[in-house]
Amino acid sequence: MPNIKSAIKRVSVIEKKTLRNNMIKSEYKTAIRRFEEALANNDKEKATELFSVATKKIDQACTKGVIVKNTAARKKSNLAKKLNSANA
Repeated sequence: MPNIKSAIKRVSVIEKKTLRNNMIKSEYKTAIRRFEEALANNDKEKATELFSVATKKIDQACTKGVIVKNTAARKKSNLAKKLNSANA
C-alpha cells in the first residue's frame, strides 16, 4: 500500500476509472452480443435496430478512451459486414 498522500489518491482515482472503463466496455460488448443474437435468430429488422445501438455504444467507448479509434472502426466494420451478408 502506498504511504504518500498523492500515491494514495492516485490509487483511488485509478480504481474509479477502472470501474467506469469496465462499465463502458461491458455496455458495448452486450450491445454487440444482442446484435449477433438477433442475426442468429434471422430477425433482420431487430438486427438493423440493434446495429445502430451497438455502433453508438462503440463510438461512446471510443470517445471515452476505453478503446482506440481504429479498434472501434474495425468492430463497426465487422458488424456492418455481418448485417449486409444477412440482408443479402
